[in-house]
Amino acid sequence: MAKKSNTGIPGLSFSWKRALGLTQAKQNIARKTGIPLSKTGIERKIGKAIIDIILKKH
Repeated sequence: MAKKSNTGIPGLSFSWKRALGLTQAKQNIARKTGIPLSKTGIERKIGKAIIDIILKKH
């Protein structure tokens, strides 16, 4: 079953996080610090670090 648009108009949706600029702020922080703020991004970064340690990559 397809997700229903929260505006009632097919193909048009509204995000309060994007409207307030939270999405862009999080992206800017992640870029400047080099640390992803999403759960999957953090998991990827930690996993890569562990593999690099095991394989002694610098």
